[in-house]
Amino acid sequence: MTIPMKQIKLRKLKMRLKDPFTTSFGTMQDKEFYITEAIDADGNRGFGESVAFTSPWYSEETVQTNLHVMEDFLIKILQENEINHPNEVSELFTPIKRNNMAKAALEGAVWDLYAKRKGIPLAEALGGEKQEIDVGISIGIQPTVNDLLTTVEHYVQAGYKRIKIKIKPGWDVDVLREVRAQFPHTPIMADANSAYTLKDIKHLQKLDDLNLTMIEQPLAHDDIVDHAELQAVMKTPICLDESIHSLEDTRKAIQLGSCKIINIKIGRVGGLTEAKRIHDYCQEHGIAVWCGGMLEAGVGRAHNIALTTLTQFNLPGDTAGSSRYWEKDIINPEVIVENGVIKVPNKSGIGYDIDEDALEEFTIEKKVFNF
Repeated sequence: MTIPMKQIKLRKLKMRLKDPFTTSFGTMQDKEFYITEAIDADGNRGFGESVAFTSPWYSEETVQTNLHVMEDFLIKILQENEINHPNEVSELFTPIKRNNMAKAALEGAVWDLYAKRKGIPLAEALGGEKQEIDVGISIGIQPTVNDLLTTVEHYVQAGYKRIKIKIKPGWDVDVLREVRAQFPHTPIMADANSAYTLKDIKHLQKLDDLNLTMIEQPLAHDDIVDHAELQAVMKTPICLDESIHSLEDTRKAIQLGSCKIINIKIGRVGGLTEAKRIHDYCQEHGIAVWCGGMLEAGVGRAHNIALTTLTQFNLPGDTAGSSRYWEKDIINPEVIVENGVIKVPNKSGIGYDIDEDALEEFTIEKKVFNF
């Protein structure tokens, strides 16, 4: 079934987070990103979302580079090729190296359009089976330990299934020890965002006493070799995030023993097609996976929910409710978490309607590309 694409729209949005979000890289208050829209000859609309930040502190991509690559390369590829299935998009984009977040933003819109044309939920189109998903929460670095404990208490009481705490040198073992003392039975993971090196092995080994679910990306953002050395001397499972950009990265990391868990982020790996391939490979090799968050608005959040319905997503992800981050989201209804669970929508496509007024309110720039 050919997808008769007629138009691509790019909307640059600017939305203010409810609270500043701080990691080992820095602090962010305003989120700028692109909402992509793929429109077919029948007027069906598919939506995707870019997840790159304004500065290249998570990866080399930024909001501005996403626009450049989408506008000057990727959209032209879509204009010049007939597409029968969204799986073909990632293959068509192969000649363009990296720039995975730009690729995922457009591929996601095609996936949503495809599911809407077939009249099925995106989760079903991907092969997902779950009717509800467990979710955790990600907590940035707080001003004080007491602030952190209060924040953790709030989300534990709200029923979130796992608490992820950002750490960095000077804000790690002692802080987590206090959290663990107050919450002895809560699943807790630490996210280091590449803040350590192998010189810190003895220090990181102290985390083994805290019964953590995992420590995420403790070493360099592009490393899988040193992580294997670290995992060999730690009981705590290492989870790789920034190091994994493709199925090939996944294969090598598993072969080396670099991790026991992989965080799959749609934008980081180049889209839903590659994310599903990584999921399937991890399932074959007994590696746990979960879906990480990139402070998405409602469209990106909906894509994460659909992906998480695949069976090997056996750990709670970062897809918190819309109200965790935004006063008002761009979808209707907003994503709601009840007792740490999101019910998977059963409407076609991403399962949520676009709040057109909110979309317009937050749009600061718009570009249209006709086919």
